[in-house]
Amino acid sequence: MITDLVQIKRLGEQKRPENERFRKHLKSHGFVERNFRAKAEEIEAEIDCTVCANCCKNATVKLHDRDVEKLSKFLRIKPAQFLRDYTQEDEEQGTVLKFEEGKGCVFLDGNDCTVYDARPQICVDFPHLVRGNGTIPFRMWQFIDRATYCPIVYNALEAYKEMTGFKR
Repeated sequence: MITDLVQIKRLGEQKRPENERFRKHLKSHGFVERNFRAKAEEIEAEIDCTVCANCCKNATVKLHDRDVEKLSKFLRIKPAQFLRDYTQEDEEQGTVLKFEEGKGCVFLDGNDCTVYDARPQICVDFPHLVRGNGTIPFRMWQFIDRATYCPIVYNALEAYKEMTGFKR
């Protein structure tokens, strides 16, 4: 199990072409989804995300109306004030939590999420290996990038390759 973030970044970038081939491999072969989910649960149980918090430092968080409602209620402010003070518009994703390069999410304090109990659903489900919309092969395009900063995703992809007999 590799957890060193420098190594994860280097290996994730190095294996990007291989992971793209693996995505095509998964899409063209039939695999039992529940085996992938079980392996991901196993890996998630071994890694403490609060030690890393690299997702909060690298990824933007797309918000839905229910996330805005939940967060503004948690912060005891009106949704309009929440949107003004804690969000920004992204060309591709729409409304996202404010994100500062080098610092990460507006609610990140060190490695702690200051709104953990009310965090957006996308954060609850991250890294979307066990929970997420669509099949793992369908969501695989997300994992290729996430394998460069998330130890859970990197290690899960490597385990999936072993499980499927993927030729590297």
